[in-house]
Amino acid sequence: MKTPTPIPFSRRLDFVTAQDLTPIFRRLQRLPHGVWLDSASDRDYDRGRYSFLTADPVAWCAADTDSPDPWSVLQEWCRKLGHAAIGDAAIGDASSDETSSDSEALPPFCGGVVGLLGYESAWWLEPVLRHDAEAMGWDRNLPGMAIGLYDWTIAVDHHRDAVWLLSTGLDENFRLDVDRANARAEQVIAWMKTEWEPIDPDEAGNSKSNTSNTISSTFTDAGYAAGVSEIIDRICRGDSFQVNLAQTLSAPATCRPEELYARLRAINPAPYACYFDAGEYQVISSSPEGFLQVRTDAKGQRHVVTRPIKGTVARTGEADEDERLGALLLASEKDRAENIMIVDLMRNDLSRVCTDESVEVTGLCELERYQRVQHLVSTVRGVLGPDASVCDLLAACFPGGSITGAPKVEAMRTIAKLERRPRGPYCGSLGYISLSGAADFNILIRTVTQRSGAAANAEGKETVGNPSSVWEFPVGGGITARSDPEGETQETWVKAASLLEAIGAAR
Repeated sequence: MKTPTPIPFSRRLDFVTAQDLTPIFRRLQRLPHGVWLDSASDRDYDRGRYSFLTADPVAWCAADTDSPDPWSVLQEWCRKLGHAAIGDAAIGDASSDETSSDSEALPPFCGGVVGLLGYESAWWLEPVLRHDAEAMGWDRNLPGMAIGLYDWTIAVDHHRDAVWLLSTGLDENFRLDVDRANARAEQVIAWMKTEWEPIDPDEAGNSKSNTSNTISSTFTDAGYAAGVSEIIDRICRGDSFQVNLAQTLSAPATCRPEELYARLRAINPAPYACYFDAGEYQVISSSPEGFLQVRTDAKGQRHVVTRPIKGTVARTGEADEDERLGALLLASEKDRAENIMIVDLMRNDLSRVCTDESVEVTGLCELERYQRVQHLVSTVRGVLGPDASVCDLLAACFPGGSITGAPKVEAMRTIAKLERRPRGPYCGSLGYISLSGAADFNILIRTVTQRSGAAANAEGKETVGNPSSVWEFPVGGGITARSDPEGETQETWVKAASLLEAIGAAR
């Protein structure tokens, strides 16, 4: 690896507010493959410190499940990023979320790889999952992976109330160039200050006649409860310890995806919220769950953190009632057992790529409150081995155990049999791998995928209007031997509440 170099271009943007990048986000919608990694939640409940907005990547790789293995592309991009490294001295030291003592430290993502690992990208890691899907007659052209190489970012440090434009001069060959960085930065500033004409709704592929907000589901309530009962039977037979089951809700889209995201972040802000334009589909998420974070300390050690969520109750807005429900969640043997099972799974996954004895649990079944729900959250940490890349880490842990169950592969096989359709972006991950060596990926829960009617029809999904766009938003929960089928069914609707409100508001 070559000696790291400073960022070629970094400028504080005093004309942009750190509180809300929405005006800039809207102005950049004309650019391809826009991304907003958005720590949107109220600061009282948010551990997220940074937000990032970027678009117009210099390289792009999109793979459906019938494509050659894209994990090799991600591995190669990680290798090349290492050779084009930006100096740690220029980037915020974020082995924790504490404010850096270096007043000049910049946010950890300055440029690099950003993208989506769809749930079905696990098919390349575990071929038996592909075999099962083909045996059930699933379409092979499903979203698998979509990643871009981004050379600039608008970076926000919420703790310091500061916004920067960072430009690396990175090109498609992973070379850094100062002149290119400066020219690109000026181009981005011009984009930010341009008042674009509003986009015609028809340009988004939405039919003007598409005004219904009727919600459909892949399960009836009785059918979902029956699925829970079947999982309990499988657990009692020894097939699994825990399985995550989701119902997929869908509705005709009635606005552009960026408009839906603006509504969702206002209704249900979250620390791992995001918007991602993959071209053929858009991912809109208010996820509260972090999957994997990597930060490098002064000694060059790469610290890994994962924060699985298992256990959910509603948040009512009434302080006494929220305290009562939170206490019930903390006392729940079922939810605690569910959380601990996933902690053990994540410890095992991390130990495949982390140094011996570095993996430890630093927080177990802690209560965290968000706008609409309360969760039990645990924290597992490790130190990435010297020969392991971020791609190796992702492959060892993907998909996150909190949204599969345990044992992971057997749980995923059960999920496919009972859900009877692919998940797509839902329960996959979206995040970045920075030139600085830092990385951050979420787990895509509380997530809407907006797709064209043609794409949905390819999976046998009926749509309204032609061509129309469709919103799909699965909601699910972890099932254990102690689960109550009716209670688990109701929990999915608690999780869906903010999504349903956003979609209702988008009429």
